[in-house]
Amino acid sequence: MNFSEFAESRKSVRGFLDKPLPKKVIEEIISGAKWAPSSYNTQTWHIHAVSGDALEKIRKGNVDETMAGKPHVRDFAYKEDYEGEHRQKQIDVAIQLFEAMGIKRDDKEKRMDWMLRGFRQFDAPVSLVLTYDKYLEPAGITHFGLGALAYGIILSAWERGVGCVINGQGIMQSHVVRKHANIPDDQSIMICIAMGYPDDSFAANDVRSVRADNDELLTYVGF
Repeated sequence: MNFSEFAESRKSVRGFLDKPLPKKVIEEIISGAKWAPSSYNTQTWHIHAVSGDALEKIRKGNVDETMAGKPHVRDFAYKEDYEGEHRQKQIDVAIQLFEAMGIKRDDKEKRMDWMLRGFRQFDAPVSLVLTYDKYLEPAGITHFGLGALAYGIILSAWERGVGCVINGQGIMQSHVVRKHANIPDDQSIMICIAMGYPDDSFAANDVRSVRADNDELLTYVGF
């Protein structure tokens, strides 16, 4: 399969089998992903693989604090609300997911449960927490590098039959993640990636988000 076909075949996985993901497979995934582009070859990233009891404690802490109404706490500045076309794309994929899961607009209980799945890191068997050294702040280039690494991880995982979803909700109570994943104080948490073997019976796993046509995002100069 060529790269274009492979990249288009990938989709976010939000439902996982209750099946452990061996350390050997994680090692293989990271061995492929770590060749992502890095500014000046600085490789300003750390990866913390979390599973088992530690991940269960993170799930519980995230849900408990969210349900208690505690505000989101991230390690870096972040705009919580999208606007305009970006907001519309967010709504579009939410509609796709809710339709696949049979969640009606007025079904508050199911909509709440769906939201909490994100804070539970989608009940995945493994969460990869991506961090960087705090001294790099302001860390725009570093964030760019971790984004490249994250894409490398999800493609490397997909090649091995492992599903992933980049999970911003999973680190919205960053102090919870820091405590139970033993993240050093001199590192900032960027994002987490929920991963595991896909559950083919989970309806949302059939959803593929829509990408804009090239003419909506691509500008030519000098051609």
